[in-house]
Amino acid sequence: MTARRVVVGYTATDAGADALALGARLGAALDAPVHAVVVLPSAENNVSIPTDAGYERLVQDTARGWLRDAVAPYPGIRGHVRFAQAVSDGLVAAAEEFDAGVIVVGTGGGGPRGRHRLGTTAEELVHSAPVPVALAPEGARDVDPGVGLPRITAAIGTRPGADVLLETAASVSRRAKAPLRLLSLAGVDLPGRVDASLTRLTGQAHAESVLESVRSALPAEIEAEALVGAGSDIEDAVSRIDWMPGEVALVGSSRLAQPRRLFLGSTAGRILRALPVPMIVVPRTSEASS
Repeated sequence: MTARRVVVGYTATDAGADALALGARLGAALDAPVHAVVVLPSAENNVSIPTDAGYERLVQDTARGWLRDAVAPYPGIRGHVRFAQAVSDGLVAAAEEFDAGVIVVGTGGGGPRGRHRLGTTAEELVHSAPVPVALAPEGARDVDPGVGLPRITAAIGTRPGADVLLETAASVSRRAKAPLRLLSLAGVDLPGRVDASLTRLTGQAHAESVLESVRSALPAEIEAEALVGAGSDIEDAVSRIDWMPGEVALVGSSRLAQPRRLFLGSTAGRILRALPVPMIVVPRTSEASS
């Protein structure tokens, strides 16, 4: 995630405020310009939208008013109105237009405070976006902007794409001057056909081996702590982990994803449900690695 620029998908809702707050923190920590984008439905091939020019001006003026009010507390953030058949399409197009390295959207959507609940736009983006997608949970707007990015946690696995995730996490850690934590859940959800204590021991050993090999691959200037998650299942393990206010968790896209596209896999989806901090989903391949 080079994060040349940050694109925030904004709506005049609490989820939109969460996304804007996270986007502002990412932009400040990574020294990247932030563009807040409201995507309005395109009238092309859409019979539900009136073709009256006055109505169109009213909608655009209303959206611009939302943006002016929303970005007022964030000096330097620019607001834009764009049109597309789907909001996700409009945000992907905006990311291309502004050469953005990440798209930020809110996921509160009426879910529990501090947790994620994917709406239509977020669901579409985490299964198709060509750049990392940052998911802001309910309540992200209340995080003190002064905390920046106090820590980066990367959930490291052994499947293809882990190297890209590691490179991305190291880059974010370096640019944000934030410590890096490597998390392995490799020992969680192993088959239950063997003795439980043996399963835990095997999983712990495997996770530690994964983390050691990953840590040795990091650049010398990046110091990282390693953590092995433990619990009865993925969700339980994630809930037992200590999370700092303001930190972000990075996960890799599923092996099912097309090159340079996202696909939120089942493990990442389960992590997301229990995660109390923003999640950034990283494509399994990058321009440099393809």
